[in-house]
Amino acid sequence: QVQLAESGGGLVQPGGSLRLSCAASGRTFSSYVMGWFRQAPGKEREFVAAISRNSGRTSYADSVKGQFTISRDNAKNTVYLQMNSLRPEDSAVYYCAAKTLGTVDSRSGYNYWGQGTQVTVSS
Repeated sequence: QVQLAESGGGLVQPGGSLRLSCAASGRTFSSYVMGWFRQAPGKEREFVAAISRNSGRTSYADSVKGQFTISRDNAKNTVYLQMNSLRPEDSAVYYCAAKTLGTVDSRSGYNYWGQGTQVTVSS
């Protein structure tokens, strides 16, 4: 079992950048595929990005390709989401998630979730 805690959210102006972090408990972090999801008010939670266990593969939603970068540091039990050129439509609660089975190709199957961190893009 793994516990996830996101940090790094906040208020940023359009065009700005933020880096989200997700710290995981436990000694088996490298065995999980990690993902980021987001949920805006009145909308369903949507996939943002995922990274494989050894960082060899990543996957992104079309809406954030070239704008966001997911990475992980298995020595620090942490996954990151670098968000650049932020737009108001990127405002949402961002969730970190982990799954023990499957690959980055599937956007489902995540069985552990953090509490989320709010990102607001506004002038």
